[in-house]
Amino acid sequence: MNDLTIYHNPRCSKSRKTLQIIKDHGIEPTVVEYLKTPLKKFELENISRLLNKRPKDYVRKNESDFRENNIKDIIENDIELINKMVKFPIIIERPIVVFRGKAVVGRPPENVLELLNS
Repeated sequence: MNDLTIYHNPRCSKSRKTLQIIKDHGIEPTVVEYLKTPLKKFELENISRLLNKRPKDYVRKNESDFRENNIKDIIENDIELINKMVKFPIIIERPIVVFRGKAVVGRPPENVLELLNS
């Protein structure tokens, strides 16, 4: 079963824990290390739709790239914010798990159970 994708940062403990929960359920996911393979604009638009959230709802506001690039000034503009998320992928909340036409942010990691048990 490889229709589950995790947008993963291996340096993040929450991301590692979420990945482990997925594997513990017998699923070998597609792992996208989004800092090495940045997401494209259309992928982030799709993730927003699947999360049923605006980009501002899954952006990391405490990251230096967020602060140093005045991204708070465009936080309400979804198009501009997605463009910044493409340019500065570290500001994307992690991990994001996509499965069966739905998505969750793995914070806390147990959020992934919503997808796995549905």
